[in-house]
Amino acid sequence: MPTKTAPKPAKTGTDSDVTDLGLAKQGRQKIEWAEKQMPVLRAIRARFEKEKALKGVRVAACLHVTSETANLMRTLLAGGAEVTLCASNPLSTQDDTAAGLVGEYGIRTYARRGEDKETYYRHIHQALDLKPHLTLDDGADLLSVLHTDRKDLLKGVWGGMEETTTGIQRLRAMAADGALKYPVLAVNDAQTKFLFDNRYGTGQSTVDGIIRATNFLFAGRTIVTAGYGWCGRGFANRARGLGARVVVTEVNSIKALEAAMDGFEVMPMRKAAALGDVFCTLTGDINVLAKEHFALLKDGAIIANSGHFNVEIDLTTLEKLAVEVKRQVRPNVDEFRMKDGRSIFVLAEGRLVNLAAAEGHPAAVMDMSFATQALGTEYMTKQQGKLSPKVHDVPVEVEDFVSRLKLESMGIEIDVLTPEQKKYITSWQEGT
Repeated sequence: MPTKTAPKPAKTGTDSDVTDLGLAKQGRQKIEWAEKQMPVLRAIRARFEKEKALKGVRVAACLHVTSETANLMRTLLAGGAEVTLCASNPLSTQDDTAAGLVGEYGIRTYARRGEDKETYYRHIHQALDLKPHLTLDDGADLLSVLHTDRKDLLKGVWGGMEETTTGIQRLRAMAADGALKYPVLAVNDAQTKFLFDNRYGTGQSTVDGIIRATNFLFAGRTIVTAGYGWCGRGFANRARGLGARVVVTEVNSIKALEAAMDGFEVMPMRKAAALGDVFCTLTGDINVLAKEHFALLKDGAIIANSGHFNVEIDLTTLEKLAVEVKRQVRPNVDEFRMKDGRSIFVLAEGRLVNLAAAEGHPAAVMDMSFATQALGTEYMTKQQGKLSPKVHDVPVEVEDFVSRLKLESMGIEIDVLTPEQKKYITSWQEGT
């Protein structure tokens, strides 16, 4: 961990560290605006408040500190839980939301937009000082610190939840190595999460982040989408909808085939590098855009990341190749000047462009993701001591409940199987 001195915590009425408590009322307005678009989570909060489903449960969360996340924290608090929150990304924090959580709702929060690495990890440790029974992660950093630097707390942990693809990959690797010490619910793999949050949320918010940062016109331009998972396909479809020519790069043959059959051009990044006007990585892996690609990029190429960590773009190598120290030409836009005179523009320091340059996913789609999180917290509480230390799927009944509530909130009715139909699809005796 670096030795750079971290900024002193803001003086607050509680044990918290936010940038400016004076933003609390503004943060509350933003949180309440998001709440209006989160009817499923509201319904769960009403039940939690009545039943106190989480009474006495200590929950430490390392998530993006946004207005949507704030409503998840309020839901857990309403259920009787003691909660604390830190940021899962240094550039995704909304300072007014963080202030609102502390000043208006009394929720211990450790998050400052733009915090350095030392502060980031100090905040994780402060969140863990709660001695949690349950952990909520977006990228598995909280759980990772718990398994390395805070092993003394592991015996008190019942379970956890993971919100994103990168985190699930890390946790499955830990489980395979026998390093994972408590059960974790794969919220990211729930259909009520990845089919909607990853596809519609990431798709729209990534386009939003790129446009806010650059004022770029998508129509008629070439957009390179690295990765055709649910996030990639969401972004690719939104870019095409704006009139862009969309190229997809992939390492998975099935996903590449799917992208081709969805009507996208598919090719290796080494070929796409010379064609693209905008590049966006959505893979969860490292060095998706690397030295060999930087040499091929056209003058003025824009590169962004909407995966999880800022490792998908090899920024260290890009900085070494640049002859001019990066300079900010617009908020969230850094220019790297190459020896041959080309300029390459990096958005949001290579971090999540949808959160760093915009506001992240719309509240209406996070409603489902965080409803699943809230019910997952209740499920893990009830399953205390019953689950093995590995990555577990979200129960199908939770998914069904969330999806039905969402449909009801949208005024949509669906058919119900008749007894005859149920019998037919669950039997083998009847044929043609």
